[in-house]
Amino acid sequence: MAMPNFKELLPGVKAFAFDVDGVFSGNIYITNSGEQLRSMNIKDGYALQLAIKKGFPVAIITGGQSDAIKHRFEGLGVTDIYMKSSCKIDDYKDFLFKYDLKPEEVMYMGDDIPDFEVMKKTGVPVCPADAAEEIKSLSLYISHVKGGEGCVRDVIEQVLRAQNLWMDSQAFHW
Repeated sequence: MAMPNFKELLPGVKAFAFDVDGVFSGNIYITNSGEQLRSMNIKDGYALQLAIKKGFPVAIITGGQSDAIKHRFEGLGVTDIYMKSSCKIDDYKDFLFKYDLKPEEVMYMGDDIPDFEVMKKTGVPVCPADAAEEIKSLSLYISHVKGGEGCVRDVIEQVLRAQNLWMDSQAFHW
């Protein structure tokens, strides 16, 4: 069976779900006290908050656990933050149920093996350029950008452009 054409699916995307480490962040830095520090791309944040302003439900589904993750995504308007997700497919199903979404209406971006089950079940699986081969094999689109370097902006912008929601009066204000 042929894989669906990525561009043809963009008008039907109604929600986004993302992993964090390897998607929003590239490397994690560990301080002497054991605190984990992440660097995130500011353009990813801009696109994410714009998608939320446009009414797209957004889920963050991560195995990570930190106040910094919660603070960052709440600051961008994300209300569905699943941390310490030991079984991402369960949190993904909860997100679908909460918003009465069908899998084909959700774009999920993951980068590594813990994302595998969700990538198989979501309608529009995508990944960063540096994702694991197993994840790339499930992706309908592999961003030209690595995790932490703007891959989230890449996919959100493509969806918003396909739905004529990218450059309008809401785009110019945080």
